[in-house]
Amino acid sequence: MFPISQPLILKAILTLLILVGITPVSASDLQALEAGEVEQGGATTHHRKADRNAFTHPAENLPFKQKLEFKLGNAIFKKLWVPAPSSTTASDGLGPLYNARSCMQCHVRDGRGHTPKGNWPEDNAISLFLRLSIPPQNNDEKKQLTSGKVGTIAEPNYGRQLQDFAIAGLSAEGHMQIHFTEHEVQLSGGQTVSLRKPNYTITDLGYGPLHPQVMISPRIAPAMIGLGLLENIPSESILKLTDPEDNNQDGISGRANIVWNQERQTSTLGRFGWKAGNPTLNQQNNAAFNGDIGISTPLATSATGECTANQLQCLNKPDGNSKHHEGYEASSKMISALLFYTQHIAVPARRNANHPEVLAGKKVFYQSGCQQCHQPNFITAVNTELPLLSEQKIWPYSDLLLHDMGQGLADNRPEYLATGTEWRTPPLWGIGLTATVSGHSHYLHDGRARTLLEAIIWHGGEAKQSAEKVKNMPVRDRDNLIKFLESL
Repeated sequence: MFPISQPLILKAILTLLILVGITPVSASDLQALEAGEVEQGGATTHHRKADRNAFTHPAENLPFKQKLEFKLGNAIFKKLWVPAPSSTTASDGLGPLYNARSCMQCHVRDGRGHTPKGNWPEDNAISLFLRLSIPPQNNDEKKQLTSGKVGTIAEPNYGRQLQDFAIAGLSAEGHMQIHFTEHEVQLSGGQTVSLRKPNYTITDLGYGPLHPQVMISPRIAPAMIGLGLLENIPSESILKLTDPEDNNQDGISGRANIVWNQERQTSTLGRFGWKAGNPTLNQQNNAAFNGDIGISTPLATSATGECTANQLQCLNKPDGNSKHHEGYEASSKMISALLFYTQHIAVPARRNANHPEVLAGKKVFYQSGCQQCHQPNFITAVNTELPLLSEQKIWPYSDLLLHDMGQGLADNRPEYLATGTEWRTPPLWGIGLTATVSGHSHYLHDGRARTLLEAIIWHGGEAKQSAEKVKNMPVRDRDNLIKFLESL
């Protein structure tokens, strides 16, 4: 046997990465911008002013004739729904129980949601809601989960999501209460960071007690940019990054969430949602329309949204289903327009990407191992139906895989294959504009982190080693790392 030389091994790895659409980074690349790095969304990237509307622009390569379709989808996104029956039949069917009256109320200017400024009635939690489920109670429910057709078992009285608003004549399901406890973490250089840990309870229950084994998972609304590009990453490029048994012994064991695809009627790769619980953008949109607003669609047909069998008064409320909308409250034309809009929201170009401190922060990002989960770039697939999104080199800084983030961030609520400690790696593109667009700096799945540094220090599980490096590195390196993230 002839020994295989290290250069040949490296060449083979390089070839494999290129074949699956991933561009590796050499040490010299960390000292300068890589080709296309500023254009995070490839040719779809916009270079307009990085102001509060930075997440609202159409893909830069969108032809003029298609901008009307984008605006139509944006109008559906902004539409305020009203209860049925109403004279405005194109907008009725709200609820009967709901979290918001429009998509935009959660994703203001297509940005990230926020934690409430106070508990009800001081403030509402319109862009932060609670998922609910229970462990399987019998063999039938166990079979439902093992079939892969459902990801969770609904809470009997309240369903899979707490709705904290209701139309006239009904009680809301309840109100979220958040109580934070703070603890300080010592960093190198004499610095400290204060982490706030939330505890969630539900008050004003309108439909009886919660199941004693209820599992609660807070979810904050994510930013809407670049979703069509994420959907167009080849599945094989994502799956090549999985290492569930950590065979390379780097401490990172990304796993794919395999979820039920309603349109294909089979299980496929999950990409969307905090635990990658939806396989397509269309399914994500339909689920949000139905669960968040209570609107029936061709893919989510319940006109009463998430009303459970125990909520009889809710089930008996009039709906907005109309023959003018194919028998639903939102027709396939509305859903198609919304899909086109959400597929083509542009990612903004990076700012100050060539600044020496930003480049130094990029080097720290890699040296800390952040790129092992926050995969910097992919090349999107050839897609004749979505030519503007095809063959684009994009920089989402996510592998879209599940990773164990430790008990500190655990919701202890499984979803399909995701465990109670696993979360999908969130994309980082646009994260530096959060405060500009949304008027706040709330990060992680429930908005508990008030700064990017807090978000990093919260990382546990597979990311604990990287978080420890950040805690113990020189202050200047830590500052540069934050400058790099702010440039994305």
